[in-house]
Amino acid sequence: MSENADEDQISTADTMRKRADESRIKLWLLIGANRQVITGVLAGTFFGLFMLGSLLDPTLADMLQDRAVIESLYAQMIGALITGVTLVVTISQLIISQENGPLGEQRARMSETMDFRDYIKELTDKPAPADPSAFLREIIDATQGRAETLEERIESADNRDLKDEVKEFVDSITGNAETVREELDGATFGTFDVVHASMDYNYSWNIFQIERLVADYEDDIDEEQRAALEELRTAFSMFGPAREHIKTLYFQWELINLSRYILYAAIPALLVSGMMMAFVDATTITGRILGVEALLWLVAITFTMTLVPFFLLTSYILRIATAAKRTLAIGPLILRDSQR
Repeated sequence: MSENADEDQISTADTMRKRADESRIKLWLLIGANRQVITGVLAGTFFGLFMLGSLLDPTLADMLQDRAVIESLYAQMIGALITGVTLVVTISQLIISQENGPLGEQRARMSETMDFRDYIKELTDKPAPADPSAFLREIIDATQGRAETLEERIESADNRDLKDEVKEFVDSITGNAETVREELDGATFGTFDVVHASMDYNYSWNIFQIERLVADYEDDIDEEQRAALEELRTAFSMFGPAREHIKTLYFQWELINLSRYILYAAIPALLVSGMMMAFVDATTITGRILGVEALLWLVAITFTMTLVPFFLLTSYILRIATAAKRTLAIGPLILRDSQR
């Protein structure tokens, strides 16, 4: 029996969070939460810290009495907003450019897509669904079905250790498949739900385990059992590129949405900055609200509004970067220490 054949190394947790051993709140903030909600949280946090800093350091309120300070502050924000919008337009152009190309390239893309759908049809014995979540569920169903076939064939093996390991391995696959299938049920493309669920399916670890079983028990398995292992490995190998394709489409979808949202937020931000430069000073805004200078309240609110496009960029890039980092490897490569 291999020294790697203990329970922790054969089984896999059913979700990415358990495998990564990280806080549920952290993962919710990074990838799970609605991005507009996270944008609101960032804006609210900034506003609160701005007001707290002004209360702890009263010199800020005194500085705002000088009109030149307000003009300088919002003039710099206008420059930053214009630069940011230009960057967003550039990102959009790069994404759109990937969809453009001569007829030959478009034909090759179509051919490769249809070839892969044919592979999935051979794997599942039915036409591949068009819906992304259903597409992934079909592959997961196929892997679970082939895992159960493997367990049945291994029952005839003489090696007790082999049978125990395969049973534990199949139980792990079944539990993981059921969890991800439930997450995919009702998930629609355009939200993060489909990609998030697919990240929970630990196909790369299962491919490694199949290769290890074949190597460790080469003399104990017959041709039929070896064929069952190879068929299961093929099914898992189909999940990798399917997930990567759907993830790539989602990233493009989200970056296009991000571009639109930033443009929507940049227009009122520019308007607010211009109005603050043109009309606001210590003589036009007087009085106190809740014991704090009204001008300070106005500056805190409007300055936060001018930063909304950057908060949007931060919230979306956090999700995209985190998802990309956690799915960097395709195939049996384990990059996280918690699982290695």
